[in-house]
Amino acid sequence: MKRKMKFKVLVVILVIVVIILGVLFGMNIMKSKNDSGQASGNSLFDTFVDKKEEEVPKSKYYGTKRTLAVVIDNVGNAVPQASLNEAMIVYEAIVEGSLTRFLAVYKDPKVETIGPARSARPYFIDYAMENDSIFVHYGGSPKALDEVEKLSINNVNGIYSPGKVFWRTNKKTAPHNAMVDVAEVWKYAETKGYRTTTSERNVLNYVTDEVNIENGEVASTVTIPYKSDNMVKFKYNSETKLYERYVNDKLQKDFLTGEPLTTKNIIITLANNYTTDEENGYGRQAIENIGNIDGYYITNGMATKIKCKKTSRSTRTSYQDLEGNEIEVNDGNTYIQIVPPSMKIAIE
Repeated sequence: MKRKMKFKVLVVILVIVVIILGVLFGMNIMKSKNDSGQASGNSLFDTFVDKKEEEVPKSKYYGTKRTLAVVIDNVGNAVPQASLNEAMIVYEAIVEGSLTRFLAVYKDPKVETIGPARSARPYFIDYAMENDSIFVHYGGSPKALDEVEKLSINNVNGIYSPGKVFWRTNKKTAPHNAMVDVAEVWKYAETKGYRTTTSERNVLNYVTDEVNIENGEVASTVTIPYKSDNMVKFKYNSETKLYERYVNDKLQKDFLTGEPLTTKNIIITLANNYTTDEENGYGRQAIENIGNIDGYYITNGMATKIKCKKTSRSTRTSYQDLEGNEIEVNDGNTYIQIVPPSMKIAIE
């Protein structure tokens, strides 16, 4: 009997507690009503929700998918190229004969075709490594191919990979017409046992808040005279807040879509280049990209001086302001122009 009485008392107490909590909950909601009868956001429920950690906006390039770094041709009827606008970063650097070539880095690209692909050079391997990329190329200089093997670079070489990975378009002439099938690259990478995810952060510190350069210089037009027939120019469009890319005063467009080539950010790295004596007199280049190198960060019509710091081939380049702080970069695609210090670039 005593046990039954105790049990009944406990049940009554529990019911009373539930009723009190219900009343308090109802009163709290009533207090939180505003004049229009809508909850003001101060209810007990909202308090619990507020305690949840707010989601921090993430860059469009956020994610664990490993990047693809594709060497892209930039001479003759290789132009116009396919899918440069979709690259997270496009490096442009001098190769032999003062010509330039691209290394386009893609973070989980939503495109089917990239290209035309071209042969590797050693410094493109550096930038593929620091982006933790699968390196995609069609052949390479002897030194580059030797380093791919020695450094155990996860790579997809058009000379040796299956025909589906690379295909030739009849709208361009060889050797400037080798296109890359993105889906087939991933299939090939899996058959080779390449890692397809990464725990590495992006080389650039992309942020979702708009970055506006203060105390910089106006950069409505940026001119990089790589060669007399390769005068690269970026013109700022204040309506879109993007730079449009021109070569020899001709607006560059995408091979597949016909859309103008644009970029949100431009980084200029003033790195010395020199002709090597290791590759049978072809005039192939080396780039001094390790060290504390001067440069510029350009976005939203303004430019500021920066330092490009890289301690080894495999480490990430750190892009810093003159006080040594890593710069924040607008959340959009970026062209990194590797330019000799002696070249007379114009920012105006």
